[in-house]
Amino acid sequence: MAYGVLAELRDTQIRSGGQQIRLLDEVDHISSVSGGSFTAAFYGLHGEEFFNIFEDEFLRRDMNKALGRRLMNPVLWFSTKGRTEMAVEYYDKVLFHDATFADMNKPGRPMIVINASDLAYGVRFSFIQEYFNLLCSDLSTFPISRAVTASSAVPVVFNPIIVENHSGCGSDSINWPADFDEKRKQDAELNDLYNGLQTFQNKADRKYIHLVDGGITDNMGLRAIYDLIQVAGGANDYMQKVGETTKRHVVVISVNASTNPILEMDKTTKQPSMLESMNAMSGVQLHRYNSATQEVLEGNLSEWAEQLSTPEAPVTSYFIPVSFEDVDQPQLRYFLNKIPTTFSLEDEQVDALIKSGRELLRKNPVFQQLLSDMAEQ
Repeated sequence: MAYGVLAELRDTQIRSGGQQIRLLDEVDHISSVSGGSFTAAFYGLHGEEFFNIFEDEFLRRDMNKALGRRLMNPVLWFSTKGRTEMAVEYYDKVLFHDATFADMNKPGRPMIVINASDLAYGVRFSFIQEYFNLLCSDLSTFPISRAVTASSAVPVVFNPIIVENHSGCGSDSINWPADFDEKRKQDAELNDLYNGLQTFQNKADRKYIHLVDGGITDNMGLRAIYDLIQVAGGANDYMQKVGETTKRHVVVISVNASTNPILEMDKTTKQPSMLESMNAMSGVQLHRYNSATQEVLEGNLSEWAEQLSTPEAPVTSYFIPVSFEDVDQPQLRYFLNKIPTTFSLEDEQVDALIKSGRELLRKNPVFQQLLSDMAEQ
């Protein structure tokens, strides 16, 4: 669905400030978790060419089948490499071709923030240089394939991606804002983030960091944005830090492709299986956490807009959620919610996801308001 949203932004043009602009060219940041990190990283690497190659290279490629053949290859049965390392090699070979963050973070393209989870402490870990400073490492040399694999490494199915926590660099801490202590006392989650990141300074006991699926700690990639702005000291400080100028509109588009399928257990007195029970429990927790995340981000977005505003140039905020819940056709909504979380989709499923992403964004009333407001300038 994220691909469809990006395509719609590319094809949406408005006249602003006396010139014609594409909304896609106004995107400054993309924060991703889990499978969405493939889309984000691929766009970050290829820019406009992304739209010519991504469908064939990823969306319509049977990644599950290819990975399965690789894992079952007798030649690899006695290899010391685990499933995760084999996945890294495969993604590198067919998708990322030895690319590093230096290849992705280029002028004129949005900043791509790939997010994973620190398995030991349950803290969100973003692949940004500030967090790599804690490890005394250089993000620019880190392979994209390893970051994307970490972001999508579901525990048990895949082993964690392990990164070394080096010592001796002298910059293994974060310059916390002066008022951060007061802020974290009033925000339990912010306090957990602080305590979690501080553990990286314990080089003796935390020599290796185990990174897994980013969806465990932030299923929508939104809390990572909140973290980065709070750690920077607020919206103004963050804009200065990343070298951005204040604009009249602050927009967050949340692409939520999580499904809510109809459970079959209520149709019978038969006891649900362990897998059905686990899926049901995790699904309830996931949707509740997503709702809470959306509320946190939407509330703070208004506050950030106020921080960036001046009497002469007020800044307006727009939060635009895109999810299957807003599909108004019952049959289509049912079809979309039945699509499994997998790297092997049928063409009909891919077509429906792309089309739905486009239409959901286009018809969103807040998005329509944004277009109207931008055209008036």
